[in-house]
This record gives sequence, C-alpha cells and structure tokens, in this order.
Amino acid sequence: MKAKHFAVFAVTSILGLGLIAGCTKPEADLGSPSPEPTTQTSPVSPSPEATSEDSNSSSETSDADNLVFFTEDGIAIRGVDPVAYFQQGQPVQGNEQFSYQWANTTWLFSSAENRDLFASDPEQYAPEYGGFCAWAVSQGYTAPIDPEAWKIVDGKLYLNASRGVQRRWERDIPGNIVKGDQNWPGIRTDLLSQR
Repeated sequence: MKAKHFAVFAVTSILGLGLIAGCTKPEADLGSPSPEPTTQTSPVSPSPEATSEDSNSSSETSDADNLVFFTEDGIAIRGVDPVAYFQQGQPVQGNEQFSYQWANTTWLFSSAENRDLFASDPEQYAPEYGGFCAWAVSQGYTAPIDPEAWKIVDGKLYLNASRGVQRRWERDIPGNIVKGDQNWPGIRTDLLSQR
C-alpha cells in the first residue's frame, strides 16, 4: 500500500513541471504493471529525396496549422535533431545554422542533410503527441519532455518526461499508445484553442 502511494507521489512530482506550465490536471492510472512488450527500436531509413523549405504546398501548410508541439522558446525537442533518432539511433543536439520552420515551430538539425530529410516529410520524423510526454498523454494530460527519454515504436518517435517515466510507459507500450492515440485529439484541440 505504501509503495502505491509513493508511486503516485513520484509520478506527480516528476510530472509537476507540466502542471506549472499550465497543463491540465493529471489523472494517473497507477494500476498493476503489465508485462514488458517487445518493440521495434531499429532505425528507420527515410526516403533520400529532400525538398527545400519553400516547397511546402498550401495543403501541407493548412495541415501543419492544425498541429501543436511542445516547445521552449519556440524550439521543438529542446533543440535536439528529430532525424538523428532515426538515423543515428540517439539524440543529437541540433544547430541553429540548420533550422527549419514547420507547424509554427522551429526545428533544429545537426546537418543540412537531416534538415532536408525532415523538410521532405516532417510527419515521418516529428514526435508523436506533439512532442509532449507520451506517458502523460496516455493519462489524459500533457507534460514536458527529456530528449534522452525516447523510443521508436513502429517507425514513430515517442518522448517522455524522464527515463523513470519512460520505464512506466514501457510497461505497456501498446496499451499506452492506444490510450495516447485516443486522448491526443482532444488534448490537441484544447492546446490549439489556447493559442
């Protein structure tokens, strides 16, 4: 019984930053852990074709206007290159020299090649749930992320608030993705209405 209360305190404390940032109230589901599922973690090879920043079509722009991402000072993933997760299999700090604007967000990259890969298909590389913590979204709220707490599952990038929170999310990745997929549209709508 005491362990369950400690777990509630720990999750609440870790994710408290999200509440301070104006996120919605958490509704933690701290039931018994599920067995560890197997997931795909190998890098995905994107299409080698790349386009310039100015080649976005108007339909892509309108779709991007309906997206919202966790940013700090307008920069996604705390400045980490999203393509590097797929190409190098690790987070790599981006450089302002290789930036790209998409979905009202600045994305930084470690190379022009990675920037161009992202520009050719941003949705392939952008993190799920707007780059907010995947565990938090599965529980119905948002929280900031740690770029070191990441996983690629079925070719999609998921980020978490910390490695500890990521371990909690990993106890039932398929179930948490289903819950996150169900919760995200409503959360995204709420975030868009706050713009």
